[in-house]
Amino acid sequence: MRQDCKYFESRTYRNGETVRKCDLDLAPEAPWRCPADCPKYTRRLADVNWSHGSLVTPPTPDEPLDALDRDDGSVAAVLDEAEDYINSIGAQVVADVQREQGKTAGRLKRLFRRKG
Repeated sequence: MRQDCKYFESRTYRNGETVRKCDLDLAPEAPWRCPADCPKYTRRLADVNWSHGSLVTPPTPDEPLDALDRDDGSVAAVLDEAEDYINSIGAQVVADVQREQGKTAGRLKRLFRRKG
């Protein structure tokens, strides 16, 4: 991906995993490459009030071997399908978490209720 684009974002988490993405979601084959003719590519000129440390973005993992032979957009299709699946179960996951949190809150209320 073009790391000099103002829409490129990279974030490394505590477990060492790094996410590289386009903030505009215009790189269907992220994290490996941006479209060659991306209409929104804008070179990053300056970061106002940013403090840059000495850390460097970890190298991008190797692209899957079967993706190297495909120029038919099938990689983007697989990633789109995965994104659609995650989006389709998102509401259910949120509901499950809220239901679990509600059970915990109910137990705590019963445990600490005033007796009198």
